Amino acid sequence: MTRIAVIGGTGYAGRNIVAEAVSRGHTVVSVARSVPAERVEGATYLEGNILDVPSLVSELEGVEVIVSTVPARGDMVGKVRPSTAELVAALPGDVRVGVIGGAGGSLIAEGGSRLVDQDSFTEEYKPEALEAIGILEDLQVGDASRDWFYVHPAGAFGVWNPGERTGSYRIGGDVLVTDAEGSSYISGADLAVAVLDEIESPKHSRARFTVGY
Repeated sequence: MTRIAVIGGTGYAGRNIVAEAVSRGHTVVSVARSVPAERVEGATYLEGNILDVPSLVSELEGVEVIVSTVPARGDMVGKVRPSTAELVAALPGDVRVGVIGGAGGSLIAEGGSRLVDQDSFTEEYKPEALEAIGILEDLQVGDASRDWFYVHPAGAFGVWNPGERTGSYRIGGDVLVTDAEGSSYISGADLAVAVLDEIESPKHSRARFTVGY
């Protein structure tokens, strides 16, 4: 089994990933700015902050895979990208890094433009989306020996639309995953299934991929 740390492990994406990882028998550490009252049984909870990389790295010694789910939202706008780059550079070379980004960096068609660049993309979400894209760009040009993966969830992904665990999903490479009606959706639990499948059976080394139904 793998020792996995989830940064932002009490948030929507994070807690689903923690729960899925524990259910598969992995050793799981959830890191967040505060320890929640309701916890996933079997996970270890630590107080930590991606803005304090030295302390974070010392807390996570021995971890094999780190998944960051921290969005550049609210007081974190402008801070998540540089802190993620600092964290990646500070980790031991054999630690695999996963990042849960947003749908905004997905392409609307093969070779096409990004979702964030469409007129329909909500203006207030653009700073978060662009910072998430910046994290991907940093990974792409970073140390070639660092293994990483980056996930773009479907468009209608969020705590406001939780859904259920089906155990099924589709991967669309760089392109936003949509169904036959053009809707783009993935539940929190099934996003976690996709993330754990990638951790257990890596298919996207130093690459991004989209997930949806």
